[in-house]
Amino acid sequence: MRKIKEVLRLHFESHMSIRRIAASCSLSRSAVSDMIARAIAARVSWPLPGELGDSELEALLYPQPLGRRAKPDSVKMDMPYIQRELSRKGVTLQLLWTEYIARNPGGYQYSRFCELYREWQKSAEPSLHQDHNPSSAPLTA
Repeated sequence: MRKIKEVLRLHFESHMSIRRIAASCSLSRSAVSDMIARAIAARVSWPLPGELGDSELEALLYPQPLGRRAKPDSVKMDMPYIQRELSRKGVTLQLLWTEYIARNPGGYQYSRFCELYREWQKSAEPSLHQDHNPSSAPLTA
């Protein structure tokens, strides 16, 4: 936060170039240019108002995007249901994902949906291991 104030001070008060500000603050030119553009867009004036704290300045320059999508981790998949449905004729993972994303618009993309299902499938379906005792096997003639 201190660097944002320093960048704004050097730009508005000292009228330094972006290149000189970047060198002075050990930042990239694009970072300095972005900070200045954000400040201008947010109509931040220099000197900064006294009541404008660091968190308020950051919120002005870097607002949270509107309409954030739900975190995919919060949208759980019903793996046993998917497995049951896949055993039916004509049902594919693509079809199940289409239904899933219609119910959960912020859910996983298709590739991640398939990846998670395959991981679950490996852990949920143990292979059937049968011990074979050769001495008890019937002899064929």
